[in-house]
Amino acid sequence: MSAPPTAPAPPGTPTAHRGLRRFRAPQPPTPERCELCGAPLADHDHRHLVDTKRRALACACTPCALLFERPGAGAGQFRTVPGRYLTDPDHTIDTATWDLLQIPVGVAFFLKNTDLDRLVALYPSPAGATESELDPGTWGTVLGATTLARLLEPDVEALLLRRSQSAVDCFLVPVDICYELVGRMRLLWQGFDGGAEARTALADFFARVASRAHPPREADRP
Repeated sequence: MSAPPTAPAPPGTPTAHRGLRRFRAPQPPTPERCELCGAPLADHDHRHLVDTKRRALACACTPCALLFERPGAGAGQFRTVPGRYLTDPDHTIDTATWDLLQIPVGVAFFLKNTDLDRLVALYPSPAGATESELDPGTWGTVLGATTLARLLEPDVEALLLRRSQSAVDCFLVPVDICYELVGRMRLLWQGFDGGAEARTALADFFARVASRAHPPREADRP
């Protein structure tokens, strides 16, 4: 006859504590990896690629990012997001011009999508990045008021606009920071206008952008 099963140790015993500790101990975070080659990535210091077919961002290690900086690499499906920030102090986008966009919030970004073969306009909302359905001809009228629109690298850079009470800020930025902003606003958004915390985060975001941006130099022009 087989021996009866051993009863589990009462919760107050050392053996029970050792067993329960497995479930209480925090698990180490899974390291982030390059989505192309699988190499481990630094927590806060890695590059992004745009997957032009899926219209999505991919995290990349430095070697993969450098590889896809080459024109035509990977049949053009992946493109490395550059790091330049430009501003146009002479743009003529005023609040009246902004009103033509009919965007319900005070921030929007525009990018040239090669897969769709057209300009795309998006803005942050509680649901994430929302695409504007406005007639592209109107966008052309607005974007014609800044030289930055002609410097945009397709898919990987965006023209970022922010309306205040009296003016419109205009920047050319890496497209990944626009989606970073969208994610931040979605996390913080409260009520109809976003709430105080979202407004503070938005002001901090644009202060960082402004501190990095400079007017176009000769090397920035095609």
